[in-house]
Amino acid sequence: MDHNYIAALLFFLPAGVANAFPPIANKIPVWNKWKTPVDFGKSYGGKRLTGDNKTWRGIASGTVAAGLTALLIAKLVPETIVNDHIFMTGLLLGFGALVGDAVESCFKRQRGIKPGTSWRPWDQIDYILGALIFVMPIAPLPLWAILTIFLVYFPGHFIIAYIGYKLGLKSSPI
Repeated sequence: MDHNYIAALLFFLPAGVANAFPPIANKIPVWNKWKTPVDFGKSYGGKRLTGDNKTWRGIASGTVAAGLTALLIAKLVPETIVNDHIFMTGLLLGFGALVGDAVESCFKRQRGIKPGTSWRPWDQIDYILGALIFVMPIAPLPLWAILTIFLVYFPGHFIIAYIGYKLGLKSSPI
């Protein structure tokens, strides 16, 4: 594999960490008491906007985890971060990933799809699209990098979701 492809995958890793982090944060004592839903319990058309599973705890913890992941990657493999705003890049990747997931959740609720029910392929690409949209203003990526990210992180989502299920962090395997 060409070094540039590995750099693209490492660059995007904070988004993957952010997407996987909310179920972990839910298991942290005291921290798991913060359950404020992103939609504050609001509905549209008689249906919740995002539901109780999308919380501000998840967004905050996932975003910070992404920023810290970017700093760690930059320290271990400095050539993977393409700009001088390492922490901010990580924060944007993480926040964008979680916003993408929340937007997709809103569409699921409006379509009557229950929380935790898989909605392929949107459950696998929502965080990728969100992260890319948020990070592009400060770190525009070439098309080959975007395609590489999709080709690896899309199927990778299934693997990580299954591991989370086996560890008891998720209620369904996909």
